[in-house]
Amino acid sequence: MHPTLFTAVCMTATLATTPVLAHGDTHGKKTANPAAQISEEKSFGKAGDPKKVGRTIKVDMSDKMRFTPATLAIKQGETVKFIVTNSGKAMHEFVLGTLPELKEHAELMKKFPNMEHDEPYMAHVSPGKTETIVWQFSKGGEFHFGCLLPGHFEAGMVGKINVTQR
Repeated sequence: MHPTLFTAVCMTATLATTPVLAHGDTHGKKTANPAAQISEEKSFGKAGDPKKVGRTIKVDMSDKMRFTPATLAIKQGETVKFIVTNSGKAMHEFVLGTLPELKEHAELMKKFPNMEHDEPYMAHVSPGKTETIVWQFSKGGEFHFGCLLPGHFEAGMVGKINVTQR
């Protein structure tokens, strides 16, 4: 391979992977433009409009590697504001998704523990702090939430959401 082409390929690969390997204090923080996030539909719903919240659910995360409550019942179409508090002394996070997605992401976090996130379905919460997520459960089914920091998910830090169809 020509040296110039090789350099271009290496630089492209480096630039393409840098955000995945980077990590900072923005883990789990929302972007400045929440309206742009609202349109992205996931298999478990989409970012909710804060003006259309139908219910607020408080969730506690502890160093016992548990969420309280650990099981939630939500109606399809409902927009929920999660107030997520970390009552522990270790960093924790609250990530919504399907169980296979959460398991896959937890494995990726083991390989890249400093991965940066900026998604509306994630809250990275420092000890003693509280974060919020507004989410619309537009689809019925069984979904989950978990702490994907290395070792936390595996220790049982996962909860279940049953979204009942209309």
